Amino acid sequence: MWFWLFFRTRQLNSTCVGSVDLELFLHYSLIPSLFIILVLSFLQRQKHRKQRDDASHLPGNRFEIIIPLDFVGSFSNRWSYGIAFGATANKVMFLFSEGYQPLQIPQWAQAFVLLIGGMEVGLSHFPFFACLSSEFRLLSSILGFSYSLIWFAVTVLYITECPHGQFLGRYETVLFYWPSLLCLAFLLGRFLHMFVKSLRVHLGWELPMEEKPFLEVHQAQHVKQLLRKPPLHETKKSWFQTRIYEWDPCFQFPSRMIGTTVLAFICLYLFVVIELCMFVYVRDELDVFEGELESYITSVNQTGTLTPVILQVKELMSVTKGVWLVTVLPAALTCVTYLFHILACYRKHMKRLWAGNKHFLPLKFHNPSSAESVVAIARYSGWQIAYILWGYLIIHVVQSLCGMLIMYSLVLPVIHNQGLEVLQGLGIGTLTISIVLGLMILQVWIATTFFLQPKMSTADKQKPLALNNRKAFHNFNYFLFFYNVLLGLGACLSRLLISCVLGTWLIARIDRTIMQNGYEGADMGFSAWTGMLYVDHYHTNPVLVSFCNILLTGHRERKLQRAIKYWYLNQSAGPRISTRSRTRWLLLQTLVNNPGLVMLRKSRPGHGSRDFPQILLTCSES
Repeated sequence: MWFWLFFRTRQLNSTCVGSVDLELFLHYSLIPSLFIILVLSFLQRQKHRKQRDDASHLPGNRFEIIIPLDFVGSFSNRWSYGIAFGATANKVMFLFSEGYQPLQIPQWAQAFVLLIGGMEVGLSHFPFFACLSSEFRLLSSILGFSYSLIWFAVTVLYITECPHGQFLGRYETVLFYWPSLLCLAFLLGRFLHMFVKSLRVHLGWELPMEEKPFLEVHQAQHVKQLLRKPPLHETKKSWFQTRIYEWDPCFQFPSRMIGTTVLAFICLYLFVVIELCMFVYVRDELDVFEGELESYITSVNQTGTLTPVILQVKELMSVTKGVWLVTVLPAALTCVTYLFHILACYRKHMKRLWAGNKHFLPLKFHNPSSAESVVAIARYSGWQIAYILWGYLIIHVVQSLCGMLIMYSLVLPVIHNQGLEVLQGLGIGTLTISIVLGLMILQVWIATTFFLQPKMSTADKQKPLALNNRKAFHNFNYFLFFYNVLLGLGACLSRLLISCVLGTWLIARIDRTIMQNGYEGADMGFSAWTGMLYVDHYHTNPVLVSFCNILLTGHRERKLQRAIKYWYLNQSAGPRISTRSRTRWLLLQTLVNNPGLVMLRKSRPGHGSRDFPQILLTCSES
């Protein structure tokens, strides 16, 4: 983005020269970052070696890099990961502006340089995520706290040396870096809490934390909710639950979605601040230009031939500045609501996929490519942030144009004592549109009254699609044919206008396509959204995860029983229940709670399957 590059240039050319260069420190931070990654990876390898008896010849006896976080099935430490993503906001904006250019390279190789820049930013912030996800809590908390403290101290030093700027004046640098400082302070507190807790466990003052469960609590609650009978009377919901959002205890957003939302919020804030800085600079330049125009008008004693044009230009500049500044808040709030709405749509779409409902997706997205879906989950987070930033700029431009239209059509004529002409034009325009709409409604009324046959039943909502009075209908079509040609011109223009407005207004919504039916595949953002949904659906489906958890638990129990030589001595002396009887009892209980499944079962001759619905009905009544 050229205005971010311009802001960086003005910042470098300012009178304040500090001793800290954050871009240079980013390069040097790779040294401690690599050290922390190597230490945690070595410990990860040592742990895996201890878990294997013959680790000397297995493939596991190799260097294992630690993962920053699980992008698919991670539901723990969600806000810590989100804050860690927020600490990278300033660097992400720097990459977004394509300002990472350490070498003079040709234009065609710019993509490779940006790829290297993204990898460098990711590597410099890798220890934040690695220390949060490492199972060696004591050492990782020390390393994470030390690394966060270094970044926090360097950022504070950079701000204190040059707190002011040339655009917004006092505390301009603070406005840019306080979100990163806040995130780093949170990470310091988080790592300190981890250190205290792990130290108490190490000293034996507390019990060690349980390992991460394969089946999360909210996933188990979701499966239990499916197996329960639906309540006969639904609880009354509040207005907020009905219209805005309803919290679901059986659903949790993964860490990826929380981190993307937090980073998008901070990047949107930084984008708005940068835009305000650019607005201040352009406003100052326009003020200088207006001063020159004023001096010209004074020199010709307001009698020059260009005086009316100059006055109109001054008015245009004044209106543009006011409208642009006023529409900053509505455009930003629109994108903020989009972020919350995207989270709500994610939950809604995931629940529909869990229920086997794919009708909300276009037909060509019902069976996506596996490779494209895997790539989509890697693309989604970055694309969502970029869509929000570009969407804010486009929405801001559209809202500014609408504001200019309102100013020149309503406000300025009233200021120039032309209010009557405006009212007259509005009255004529409103009357014209009302007549056109009235004629369209009249056509529908005539068709309903005279050209459709009566209802076949009083319970029907509308008349059947069967023609009546055919001769009058053909004359009706003939005489309205020529009028509808002219009416179609206006309908075509309205279609174009509505498509442009909706397309620009929803450009930041990656969860819905703005392409027409049949062309949804050209929307790369929506393709990334659907691919991400499918990956989460196949890997975090609560029913599937619960089934796998049952298999794993049973396998562990059988393995434990085989490991104990005299395990039968520990068996209870109570009555033995065969596995087949227990399975049949559980099947009966499931079918009683879900009667609709009875008709879907395969019938076996000789097994009494025909009488089973009657038996089930008797059991449910009792």
